[in-house]
Amino acid sequence: MAIKVKSGADSATRFVEQGAAAGGEYTAGVKGSGADWEANAAAAKEIYNAGVQEAISRDAYAKGIREAGAAHFESKASTVGARRFPEGIRAAKSDYQEGVEPFLDVIRGITQTPRRPRGDPGNYRRVEEIGMALRRRKVGG
Repeated sequence: MAIKVKSGADSATRFVEQGAAAGGEYTAGVKGSGADWEANAAAAKEIYNAGVQEAISRDAYAKGIREAGAAHFESKASTVGARRFPEGIRAAKSDYQEGVEPFLDVIRGITQTPRRPRGDPGNYRRVEEIGMALRRRKVGG
């Protein structure tokens, strides 16, 4: 006997209705769970690494891109993404400031070599000095 399963359309409708109504439950579930998330995520490092390596071995990244396709990307980015982008930017203001400030401090602390005449290859050294200092701040060394 065949297994009875709802249609994809019915399943999608239920998914949207139930998901849209679960905002409060989502918020309640997230509150107070940060420490558990952090501990569990840190403990899963090796599992994560193994999963990434397995995905690399079957070329999952490229396959996923091909399956989604350019039209899907453009459709979702220009509709859903366009609506969410401004809200995400506003919500990220303090995170952005906290993340960028150490790099701005590095730039503020650089004493560059003197500027050379226009077109002189030595002027690229000034750019390199900034790039190298920022890289050291990012990765150490």
